[in-house]
Amino acid sequence: MKKKTFLLLALALTAGWAAAQETWEALPAEGQADICIYGATSAGITAAVEARRQGHSVLLIEPGPRIGGLTAGGLGMTDIGKVEIIQGLALSFYRRVGEAYGSREPAFLFEPKVALAVYRDMLREAGVKVYMQRRIRSVRKRGNDIQSILLERASGRVEQRRERVRARVFIDCSYEGDLMARAGVTYTVGREGDQAYGEEFNGLHMREYHQFPDGVDPYREKGNPRSGLLWGILPGEMGTKGQADRRVQAYNFRLTLTDDPAKRIPITRPERYDSTRYELLLRWKEVEPWKRGVNDCFIWSIMPGRKTDVNNRGAVSTDMIGENWDYPEAGYRQRQRIYQRHVDYTLGLLYFLSHDPRIPEDVRMEMQRWGWPRDEYEENDHMTPQLYVRESRRMVGRYVMTQANCQRTATVEDVIGWAAYTMDSHNTGRYVVNGMVKNEGDVEIGIPGKYPISYRSLTPQESEARNLLVPVCLSASHIAYGSIRMEPVFMVLGQTAALAACQAIDSHDACVQKVDAQQVMKLLR
Repeated sequence: MKKKTFLLLALALTAGWAAAQETWEALPAEGQADICIYGATSAGITAAVEARRQGHSVLLIEPGPRIGGLTAGGLGMTDIGKVEIIQGLALSFYRRVGEAYGSREPAFLFEPKVALAVYRDMLREAGVKVYMQRRIRSVRKRGNDIQSILLERASGRVEQRRERVRARVFIDCSYEGDLMARAGVTYTVGREGDQAYGEEFNGLHMREYHQFPDGVDPYREKGNPRSGLLWGILPGEMGTKGQADRRVQAYNFRLTLTDDPAKRIPITRPERYDSTRYELLLRWKEVEPWKRGVNDCFIWSIMPGRKTDVNNRGAVSTDMIGENWDYPEAGYRQRQRIYQRHVDYTLGLLYFLSHDPRIPEDVRMEMQRWGWPRDEYEENDHMTPQLYVRESRRMVGRYVMTQANCQRTATVEDVIGWAAYTMDSHNTGRYVVNGMVKNEGDVEIGIPGKYPISYRSLTPQESEARNLLVPVCLSASHIAYGSIRMEPVFMVLGQTAALAACQAIDSHDACVQKVDAQQVMKLLR
């Protein structure tokens, strides 16, 4: 048996064993640990593994049905910027992924099932159990000290008292920042105006990327505003450049498809299919004809195993622009409705492109080559369950990372990790501008190189919470967060947050604001 085949088989067997452990089960009777981590995302997993390596007890809580966040949820085309920012357990993760493919080098292109299996191995080796499908309901505090959190089942039913979790330090590793918010920590949603932090690329911006060409008619009946807007166009005025708002950049799914006939499940008409949702795509292509087939609408990246990581591209694509604004602060039921709208839109888009007779035949035939992979996401009809929550709440902590940090005109000494990616925001809105349809919000601005992230940006004001760390929904402006919000960065910040939590427990009566970031980084190195 070839080495690559053997390694992949071993991972598959391990994944099968671990999958049986990722079912709902009661928490330990005492419901108590040194450190409670909310969210088994990439950050949550590295935080849990590191805390156990430091000898501390851990409770890792995951509100959803799958661990690993976006890294195990379809984002196999890893966004990095500079490889040297990846250290510690993050680098170990990518090396182990490379080993799964028979390489001695780190691998940054991979299948979701391989990422999932590596994460499960890391947790198993560290002795960390994940308690699945539990959502935070409330936080109990004494002054500025978080005493406990109350959890509920994903169905919404409140569990018995054993579902109250007590810990000395809490780490919120969720994409939404739900623990942080329920703890009464100050946060923001949306975009600050450019003037808030003296930035140039925050707030409202209409730019040329992923944009409609001039001349795309927005009305159901061309030229007739009284006929109403096509689906997907927002009513009202767009606004002015650089102004603040509470709008959130679009979400989508990073889609795993395959053209392997032995694995491919055909794309079929979804239950709630509505072709009128895609009329705008046809209008776009009337003005700007097809040039690259499906690559006009998608960033179509090929992964190992004859699979894809499909991302948004162009004027109309997988981003569901404007449909997610309420998501960050929505209740769980409303979030589920928003999630389902994204699912319906995405499934419908794939079917539309592969079957609607108004799509050129060569594009339809190209799309029909692809389908859902039988060996991915078996528990979710072979489509990723992980919505790409690019941005949600952002803490307003002791230090706010801004464009100046990204461009290295401002720097920090209390380094807790690094970032190096472009300042990146997807489109946020879609409006009628001068009688034409235009997207708004996309920003893609390069930066000089890697830059340090402040430890203070992971910590709230001590008066609000003395024993909470927030490595994912950290303290950053909208445009700075667009550079920081990459999965390898979250892995590093998850690990260093755990090291800080351990230091806080061991030396500072669990007060995270008293931690020395330099000592944390010595341990990382």
